[in-house]
Amino acid sequence: MNFDRSFPLSLAELNKLKYDYEEGIDFEPYSEFLDAEEADAWFRAWTGNESADGSSFRIFGQDGTGGYAGFWITNSDRSLLDQPVVFLGSEGEAGVIASNFDGYLWLLAQGVGPYEAVAYPDPETGSNEQFLAFAGRHSTTGRTEVKKILEQAKMNHPTFTSWLDSLCG
Repeated sequence: MNFDRSFPLSLAELNKLKYDYEEGIDFEPYSEFLDAEEADAWFRAWTGNESADGSSFRIFGQDGTGGYAGFWITNSDRSLLDQPVVFLGSEGEAGVIASNFDGYLWLLAQGVGPYEAVAYPDPETGSNEQFLAFAGRHSTTGRTEVKKILEQAKMNHPTFTSWLDSLCG
């Protein structure tokens, strides 16, 4: 299955910002979504299941170890930016990190990247001025604390990790 690999405008603009590992965000943004064949190959390797299908993901970047961040397409009636944002790490870490793009923006604004949101149950937060300004301009919601974003994501999408586990071979 092929899909449009181009980013929505706000994601394209976000991924042009400087992600700085020294400032606590280990993330390497892409300029377009990983293509469908690459997503399938990655998801099959990640799950160890040759019949696993990666079509429900739109991968928009990775951390330094090769873990992927992207949208998990759970409801075809909702826009891409209204889909949950997930992270699947190179060492098996996985989780829904935000219920939608707005939540993801507020994570970044507080210095928490995709890997950090999954790897550390209670990540230390601070403020990242460039992402804070971006979230202020592009978010349709007000600032939300990291802990609440992560709790809402898990509450709104409680089956993500069990679904992944069921696919692992």
